[in-house]
Amino acid sequence: MSAIVLEAVRHQHAEGPARLAPTGRPRLVLVPTGPDADRQVRRSRAVGDAQPPLRLTRFGRLVVSLFVATVVSVLGVGLAGQLASASGEPRTVTVQSGQTLSGVAARELPELAVSDGVVELQVANGLSTTALHAGQQLVIPAR
Repeated sequence: MSAIVLEAVRHQHAEGPARLAPTGRPRLVLVPTGPDADRQVRRSRAVGDAQPPLRLTRFGRLVVSLFVATVVSVLGVGLAGQLASASGEPRTVTVQSGQTLSGVAARELPELAVSDGVVELQVANGLSTTALHAGQQLVIPAR
């Protein structure tokens, strides 16, 4: 029977008081290899022995770590993209005859005070005054 040394196990002397105290030295255990090992594995699986826990190599741990980091990065970028698009994109409106900048601000930016809405529209459109003319295109900033 061929065998290799697999592990060291402490040998406990528990037989009678005439024996000397254990030396604490490891004892070698032989583990079968080749066809003998195959038969033993088949027999142990047939009996229903529990599988040993999964152990990852250094390379396996690196692969798992990189996979987790990639998943976290993709989720972070996706979440950031959704938060950015949640604010919406700027849209354009055409000024009708008789409309004022304060009227457009009140209608298009109801969450702001009229004076703040006017300032937002002036900044978004590069206007230095509040004067508008019919047919002018105004960019409404995203909120």
